[in-house]
Amino acid sequence: MARYLGPKVKLSRRVGVPISDTPKHTAKRQLTAPGVHGYRGRRLRDYGLRLIEKQKLRYHYNVLEKQFRRYVQMASRHKGNTGELLLQVLERRLDNVVRRAGLTRTIWAARQMVAHGHVLVNEHKTDRPSFSVKPGDVVALRPRIHTLARDNMESMAGHIVPGWMDVNPAELTMKILAMPTPDEIPFDVNTKLIVEFYR
Repeated sequence: MARYLGPKVKLSRRVGVPISDTPKHTAKRQLTAPGVHGYRGRRLRDYGLRLIEKQKLRYHYNVLEKQFRRYVQMASRHKGNTGELLLQVLERRLDNVVRRAGLTRTIWAARQMVAHGHVLVNEHKTDRPSFSVKPGDVVALRPRIHTLARDNMESMAGHIVPGWMDVNPAELTMKILAMPTPDEIPFDVNTKLIVEFYR
């Protein structure tokens, strides 16, 4: 299936949580079920609950089903909690790093910034949004996009940068200090149900 290009608020309504931090998604009236009156009365079974949790994470990080399944398999091959490792893999995606640094408001804008070649990792142009950063990497922006990035940062004045990265607003660079931990991820999801979905 191709990438979803329709209205993004519809995705938030479908899973019942805001998948983006924009006012359009966080408005209370937007989180009713899809449809004119918001269909009520349907009780989700076990499969439905696990599917919704999986879709929440997929929509939040803007990844396709095939990519997401690959990330779950990658996390399950390593020692440790599979759910926590899955979140760690998704958090280290380059488009997500740009979003968490506060340079863009949404994951879709961050993805476009990376895909258009405006982001450098260790002084090398990287135009793959799925590129995985590691501790010690330095992410920077090309000079021609600095004005847009500064405008975005000003519009998101209260944005909190996670502790696993260090952002230099003057030079618009980000240094990855450590691996992200689940308590530093500002999105509530039950990873246990997601792992169960793929078993």
